[in-house]
Amino acid sequence: MSRKLFPAALAAALSVTFQLGVPAQAAPQGPAMAPADASAPEGVQVAQSQAGFNQWKQQFRAKALRAGISPATFDLAFRNVRYNPDVVRRDRKQSEFTKSLWDYLDSAVSASRINNGRAGWNEWKQSLSAIEARYGVDAKVVVAIWGLESAYGSYTGDFKVIESFATLAYDGRRRKFAEEQLIAALKIVQSGDKHPDRILGSWAGAMGHTQFIPTSFQAYAVDFTGDGTRDIWYPPDALASTANYLAKHGWRKGHPWGLEVVLPAGFDYAQADQSNRQAVSTWNARGVRLTDGQPLPNYGEAAIIAPAGARGPTFAVFHNFRVIKRYNNATSYAIAVGHLGDRIAGGPDFRAKWPRGDQPLSRSEKVELQKRLTARGFSTRGVDGKIGPNTISAIRSYQRSAGLVPDGYASKQLLNRLR
Repeated sequence: MSRKLFPAALAAALSVTFQLGVPAQAAPQGPAMAPADASAPEGVQVAQSQAGFNQWKQQFRAKALRAGISPATFDLAFRNVRYNPDVVRRDRKQSEFTKSLWDYLDSAVSASRINNGRAGWNEWKQSLSAIEARYGVDAKVVVAIWGLESAYGSYTGDFKVIESFATLAYDGRRRKFAEEQLIAALKIVQSGDKHPDRILGSWAGAMGHTQFIPTSFQAYAVDFTGDGTRDIWYPPDALASTANYLAKHGWRKGHPWGLEVVLPAGFDYAQADQSNRQAVSTWNARGVRLTDGQPLPNYGEAAIIAPAGARGPTFAVFHNFRVIKRYNNATSYAIAVGHLGDRIAGGPDFRAKWPRGDQPLSRSEKVELQKRLTARGFSTRGVDGKIGPNTISAIRSYQRSAGLVPDGYASKQLLNRLR
């Protein structure tokens, strides 16, 4: 996906890439000033970058003032801001390897995260009850997002957000996005919500207990405590802001994100696609059942997904699944939030087992898979090392031609077969 202006994902904040639903980065742009000499010693490179950054800062000051930022606010916010080479290093780093969905869920929905979620819910029970009543968003999903984004506030990040976005804007790889966030961060200062030295977050600029980026703060943060500031570094305001975000994107209270299902023998896995939303009655007529054998309850249109192919758990996902993906448009994240919330509330683990013998494809292997599929006449419409809808469609077409189950699952067995 192209990254939208939503609260930052766990993947972005921790620089982890998952096998499913990975956000695509914005297209690189040239630097604002001449880059440092890459052949120079590191210390010299940083000094060169700092000099260029100081020039950029003066140019950006004029842009910020045109956007409504007062000179006093800008000068206060940039008083101690310097070029931060660590932010650039982290931004440019791309991991070759990926986590499988089940390895991710082992961490995201671990016993300790479930227990800590129950403890956090109990500690802030009164606030969460009031938040649920006001915004119509189930408390369990708000707590789950809190758990995934900052481990219930145990790590909200210690980077100066204004410095991070200023560095990213100067570096230029994602200049437009970084400048937009930087202006929004300056508006947080100007509104009196937070002193610039206390606007802390991840290296990528995600802030507070539920990791909002500045534009999301501007659009969705609320002053739930009534103290005159929107303080997402304090749980009640952060949790209420998250509930407000989900509510504004159409959360349906009391509806599940999804339900684990069992598919009938001979099910056409080409129908298992998030874009293929059908009435529950349609899926029931095709033999889809809950794990206890009962028909699907009617929570509106549902899609069937099989994130690990025909050998792993399958789910019917509903409207709220798509709402969670507005917070972070990754399938892995939405499953983790939904499942963690269910487990915190006392629900069971998934019944079907994950194919733990499978090793996830590395980025270079995904590139090879795309090239080999395209060479066989099953075009992936580009080679980017990401398993998106076009690649899944190409995999399914190849699987059909080879007499395989067309589940669209990118595995090493599939790659070896193509070799």
